[in-house]
Amino acid sequence: MEFWSLLVYVLTILLLLPHPFAPANANMEGDALYAFRRAVHDPNNVLESWDPNLVDPCTWFHVTCDDDKRVTRLDLGHAKLSGHLVAELGKLERLRYLELYMNNLEGPIPKELGGLKSLVSLDLYCNNLTGKIPPSLSKLSNLRFLRLNSNKLSGRIPRELTKLASLKILDLSNNDLCGTFPTSGSFSKFSEESFNNNPRLEGPELMGFVRYDIGGSCN
Repeated sequence: MEFWSLLVYVLTILLLLPHPFAPANANMEGDALYAFRRAVHDPNNVLESWDPNLVDPCTWFHVTCDDDKRVTRLDLGHAKLSGHLVAELGKLERLRYLELYMNNLEGPIPKELGGLKSLVSLDLYCNNLTGKIPPSLSKLSNLRFLRLNSNKLSGRIPRELTKLASLKILDLSNNDLCGTFPTSGSFSKFSEESFNNNPRLEGPELMGFVRYDIGGSCN
């Protein structure tokens, strides 16, 4: 009798334990999101529900998960956040939508965002982001929407981005990009409006060749 009572007790405990794999992923993604929370100032407390002590981040506001409790969407547009992006965001392997537009985010776009292989939409427009556009974004093979307009991005437009075959919408306008813009690959379908208001941008590539300024002022 004692044996069966012990067995029932053990089985009950095992049933109450979380799934052996999902929590590891959930905790890793929760840690990644919490790293972002620590890196930003949140005057309206929109991230107040982001409690690192919870089992997974799927109960947090502005976070959407799939049936496996993996983060698929981050909706924080127009949230008045300031601060900077963090490399940890690149760990959200199933993230499809990264919506951080119309905030006051500063600093560079982390090259680690190139690891978001499931990403469909990257909307970072209307912030104060600086530095160069990471060539690693060319790894986002599922990307359809890339809107980085109205920031302070500089340097050349990475030619690697022309490999984004799924890209439907591109907006790099209102930055400080320089050199020429690509006209090959997926970029062949975008008009000059995608690149407007970059004072140091000279125009389209000529015959598929990059024009380099002799003075080396494009950086």
